[in-house]
Amino acid sequence: MGNVVPKLTLYFSRDRFVIHVHTGDRKAAGTDANVYVQLRDSAGHVTAPRRLDHWLFNDLERGTVCQYPFPADPELKDVDSIVLRRDGAGLGDAWFLDLVEVEDRQVHSKWVFPVHRWIQTSTEYRIKQHGISLPQDDEPDMLANRQGELAKKQEAYEYTQRIEDGPAQIKDLPEDEMFSFSYKFDFLKEKARLLLKTSTIGSSTNKWASFAELMKAYQNSLGEPAAMQFWSTDRWFGLQRVQGVNPVMITLCDAIPDKMGVDEAMLKPFLEDLTLDEALRSNKIFIVDLHMLEGIEPVENTQLCSPIALFYLNKSDELMPLAIQLFQNKGPDNPVFLPSDPPNLWLLAKMFYNNAEAQQHQSCTHLGFTHLLMEGVVICTHRNLSPSHPVFRLVAPHFLYLIAINSRGLEKLISPGGWVDKGMTVGVNGMFDLIRRGIKTWRMDTLGIVPKQVASRGVLDRAVLPYYPYRDDACALYAALERYVRAVVSMVYSSPERLKDDWELQQWRRELTRPRDKGGVGLLGVPGDDETGFTDVSQVVDVVTCVVAACSLGHAAANFAQYEEYGFVPNYPGILYGNAPNSKEAPEPTEDDLMSYLPNRVTSRDIMVITKLLSYRGTQSLGDFEVRYMYDPVGSEAAETLRAELRALSETIAARNATAEYPYPWLDPAFVPNSISV
Repeated sequence: MGNVVPKLTLYFSRDRFVIHVHTGDRKAAGTDANVYVQLRDSAGHVTAPRRLDHWLFNDLERGTVCQYPFPADPELKDVDSIVLRRDGAGLGDAWFLDLVEVEDRQVHSKWVFPVHRWIQTSTEYRIKQHGISLPQDDEPDMLANRQGELAKKQEAYEYTQRIEDGPAQIKDLPEDEMFSFSYKFDFLKEKARLLLKTSTIGSSTNKWASFAELMKAYQNSLGEPAAMQFWSTDRWFGLQRVQGVNPVMITLCDAIPDKMGVDEAMLKPFLEDLTLDEALRSNKIFIVDLHMLEGIEPVENTQLCSPIALFYLNKSDELMPLAIQLFQNKGPDNPVFLPSDPPNLWLLAKMFYNNAEAQQHQSCTHLGFTHLLMEGVVICTHRNLSPSHPVFRLVAPHFLYLIAINSRGLEKLISPGGWVDKGMTVGVNGMFDLIRRGIKTWRMDTLGIVPKQVASRGVLDRAVLPYYPYRDDACALYAALERYVRAVVSMVYSSPERLKDDWELQQWRRELTRPRDKGGVGLLGVPGDDETGFTDVSQVVDVVTCVVAACSLGHAAANFAQYEEYGFVPNYPGILYGNAPNSKEAPEPTEDDLMSYLPNRVTSRDIMVITKLLSYRGTQSLGDFEVRYMYDPVGSEAAETLRAELRALSETIAARNATAEYPYPWLDPAFVPNSISV
């Protein structure tokens, strides 16, 4: 990240080669050391060392591209690799080198040598063209350096569990993972701007007097969330299941669970002349069962439901709410609420359902299954795959700022007394409990592979659920990523022996699956064999695609609609106060009653600001990589093909949204970032 500043150098006719040196944009990346480069051809001829220096010029600084003439060598036939080293001279001798390009001005060609590593003093590096190699292909000198680098990485990237029995996280934030100065400045500036825009709401602890007063608060602050005008309708409540911030829960129902207190007579008025059995056999009934919330302790003065909700696909192919039971076990104090109930009572039941689902969404779908599970994958990748490894180069663009946002951003939100304790019913302790429960059920071979995740809920077929934009966009995006990954991985592992002999990749898988209490990431359902590791290219493709997808489309779907959903608090309330309704005999709640459940003005403002900030898109679009890691012909072509496919998909989604009554833009590839950076 950051601005690249080219340095101008005058060239003379005798200079056959020009070397372009790209210093990385990381803290202390620039160097004052003496740097020496040699060129080597495919026949093994090596030029004399050339010191890279411009007299009286402060070159090789952070985020710069410096150019140096290199004299011709008549014995040099081509440039197969470069040899470079540095000494320890100067006050700041450390150096992070992104890339070296060697330009041959006589034949107008250029060789590219991606580096992407810290250059250690008194170590000689030989970097091959395109910068990728499997460990078994490296010559002894290169392999020794490679193993030494990984040993240092393992010291810098150590595991810990910040949540007891929770996911693997980083013990200490490595400097390499910190935000760039420019990104961090933008993030803080955006937060300050949002606080200023909401200053008219004030910091009062008074309750809102009416829905009208609450709606007015958005006019001169952060703008109206899209759902504000129709949030109370049944049509929107159904749409939230297929295109809301948590569209991964809706499941085809083939039988009403015994624990739900519904019968034929109760549901018949809503089934359009079908019997309940006919509706079930015709794939017209869908369910969301939030049983995982049962027994989670909420914060003071709140009650956490563990609801079951039924939905019906009507003749217009609209998914409509059919019944809501707010707790798991049927009984006289746990009635089933229906669309025919008094309007405000039915609305309150929907609010408590959405409040419960919001806890699952933030704890598992969003935080647990993207931010935290992928943090362990990032650590494992740095510990086991060399920067020269082709799989490292595939996944690295999708790791940008992930550990930084988890270490520096999330700690403020989920610390005791922080935003989660104030704005979520489960609070920090309950969220940690849900994360623990969630990661025990998450499997890469089902939940991690998007089409299988959708299929496991019985809703992959459009004939079953015709309107499901999350499914359509997520599966199309996943397929494009899978083709991209397969093109690269299939080239790398052209034979079974190539895969079997890659000890870095096999160790990567072992550590991904190793239990967390034994120094691993503890992922379940990782394709491959626990005895022999990866045995087939398709297994590697599945794992890499899952990781790339989780860090891009998975996080985008769970994150960027947060303001539109949570921003207008009644629509998808993170917190409600008081107890859920437990009787149909009481008088219908009034508007004042409904308002009493909502958070006060200052808490509402905090929810608005935080969810707006979390919806902020800070990095580049998927495929438009902040740092280019792959320069080889196959990788470069695969990336170009991916970008072309993403542009076509973006056009299709944009055309659909242009005429949609309720647009779903969150998985438009033009909007989906490469990585988890907010």
